[in-house]
Amino acid sequence: MESRVLSRAGTLSSLPHLRKPPREAVSSASLVAVKAVGSVADGGNLIWGRQLRPELCSPVLKKEAVLLRPCLAAASSPAEGSDSAGEAKVAPAGFFDKYPALVTGFFFFTWYFLNVIFNILNKKIYNYFPYPYFVSVIHLFVGVAYCLVSWAVGLPKRAPIDSNLLKLLIPVAVCHALGHVTSNVSFAAVAVSFTHTIKALEPFFNAAASQFILGQSIPITLWLSLAPVVIGVSMASLTELSFNWVGFISAMISNISFTYRSIYSKKAMTDMDSTNIYAYISIIALIVCIPPAVILEGPTLLKHGFNDAIAKVGLVKFVSDLFWVGMFYHLYNQVATNTLERVAPLTHAVGNVLKRVFVIGFSIIVFGNKISTQTGIGTAIAIAGVALYSFIKARMEEEKRSSCVDWKMMYP
Repeated sequence: MESRVLSRAGTLSSLPHLRKPPREAVSSASLVAVKAVGSVADGGNLIWGRQLRPELCSPVLKKEAVLLRPCLAAASSPAEGSDSAGEAKVAPAGFFDKYPALVTGFFFFTWYFLNVIFNILNKKIYNYFPYPYFVSVIHLFVGVAYCLVSWAVGLPKRAPIDSNLLKLLIPVAVCHALGHVTSNVSFAAVAVSFTHTIKALEPFFNAAASQFILGQSIPITLWLSLAPVVIGVSMASLTELSFNWVGFISAMISNISFTYRSIYSKKAMTDMDSTNIYAYISIIALIVCIPPAVILEGPTLLKHGFNDAIAKVGLVKFVSDLFWVGMFYHLYNQVATNTLERVAPLTHAVGNVLKRVFVIGFSIIVFGNKISTQTGIGTAIAIAGVALYSFIKARMEEEKRSSCVDWKMMYP
């Protein structure tokens, strides 16, 4: 009897030295063993991005974890293979993963480049075709056409939209349309640099809306940081050579419109990707912008507006300018959205301030706008105030986010 027991023990002890069975056989045997193991605490574990049953995470099976590779996960994970020792081969990291800072810098450069080109080309069009309502429609029309073509080829795949999401997006799109049109009215009426100086007041309107409409408490430090913005814009406006009330009031209405757009955007938070969201907003905004353009500028355009523009620059240049300004408008907004998704709030804030500096600087150089010393000083003070406000606000958001993460780690 003892000899039989010893012989069985010897046989079992020699099992590890036997030839390794096929993977399929081992995997099936392991899965059979899994079914016999009692369940552990509720809640699954994520392995290779897939949800596994709690039983598969039992401590008893840790040694066999390497055998529990779901087929779906293996198909979607980097190339897996086993050498003679059974070690997994890891696929090399891609360029985007290897150089994230370089890729983010490229996104910022593209964003600034497209924005500057849009502002310069847009102002050149207004110099011989001063119809901002119609041009605003062209901006959105070209962007919508671009989105439809992208959806048709599946880049990106169109996300379905239901009536509930549509109701949430309509106020956002209406505010977007109003802000876009009034911005263009201001661009057509005054210098590009002056419009962007006025639009530097947008953080002030955002803070006021948060305090008095949303009921959020705004720290005194944020209000104090906005004082240089108000003072700088006031100084620049008093001595701006291209100043007129149409341009000034239109830029202010644009600030208010984009402030309400931010408020409604918070109420319309969704899991849909930003590319599809912006496409749907552009479609709705286009529908909103067409009636005022037809009513306010339609008769004049048909009478002599189109003929005058074609007589000045020719039909081919006129059509190509409208096409490219619309394309640059859509692309810079899309790249801006994709860029800001890649960075932290502080980097986002700095990026917005630098973008405005680039646009103001290049517009002055390209169009040769003469500015007084007081206007230059006022613009610099306003931009510095925006930078200070953005820095403080971004710091507050990062601290709030980190505190939420710490709370979740303490109380999972």
